[in-house]
Amino acid sequence: MIEQQKQRIEMEITKQLDDLDRTVLRKMQADMHDCAANCCKDMNSSMDTVQQCVERCSVPAQRAQQHVESEINSFNSRLQRCVMDCDIAKYTAEFERCAIKCVDKHVGILPNMFESMRKVLQRRSS
Repeated sequence: MIEQQKQRIEMEITKQLDDLDRTVLRKMQADMHDCAANCCKDMNSSMDTVQQCVERCSVPAQRAQQHVESEINSFNSRLQRCVMDCDIAKYTAEFERCAIKCVDKHVGILPNMFESMRKVLQRRSS
């Protein structure tokens, strides 16, 4: 039963991440690569200047990735704390019911969490 709940939460996170990737992150990556390509086309700049230009191009995508990772880590910590609170249940059936409630609650949080991330990332990329 617990393994099914783990799979359920992983599938929902993957679904939400895929959507975030399609709607926001891929454009940021494409913009990063376009920017870096333009840096490389500058034949008048030194090698160091071009390298610094390329590095600047990657900053928004790196920050976006860090933001997503931070949010997911925070989400996972909250879910783990919820399940750890279930440990006080003495019987396996009680523990499972409690853990399922935690998963239900946290699966319900995911759409709003990802929508908030999407808004933050879109503001940053504008």
